[in-house]
Amino acid sequence: MKSILIILFLVSLSPILFAQEGNAKKLEGRKAPDFKLETMDGDYVQLSDYLGKGPVLIAFWATWCKPCAEELTEFKKTYKEFEPKGLKIVAISIDNEKTASKVKPFVKSRDYPFDILLDPNSDVARKYYAYNIPYSVLLDKNGTIVYSHLGYMKGNELTINKKIEEIFKEN
Repeated sequence: MKSILIILFLVSLSPILFAQEGNAKKLEGRKAPDFKLETMDGDYVQLSDYLGKGPVLIAFWATWCKPCAEELTEFKKTYKEFEPKGLKIVAISIDNEKTASKVKPFVKSRDYPFDILLDPNSDVARKYYAYNIPYSVLLDKNGTIVYSHLGYMKGNELTINKKIEEIFKEN
């Protein structure tokens, strides 16, 4: 009986997940929506601040999301490899007011070298159709969305790394 309930639950989720992936794919090839968000230090930055030098990888995540933490750990390696060439990674936390106080200690304990931005009302997440997390969006240096991906499984970072390499080869 439990197996049947689990299967029914997963089947009921699939249209939601496919809809998000479909909406996100519609963004590919388009200019990324600009945004202005707060950093953990209380400063404000805009997406346009990151554009022009190299690709930008945006990762939507939350402290309570285990796959997000795994993905960000892999993105730490990606950042160290490609940052000297101009890659920027922006990790956007969608933690709300109940969990927002956990963001700074979470990030500090993991020593992420990239920028962490706060989107407590998920305003920016909605612009990018990031209704589920982890969700990643890769932009070229001009701010055009070239790739997006929902979820994380070990090895997904290899696809993103390959896409980043392709962007650097094009320039």
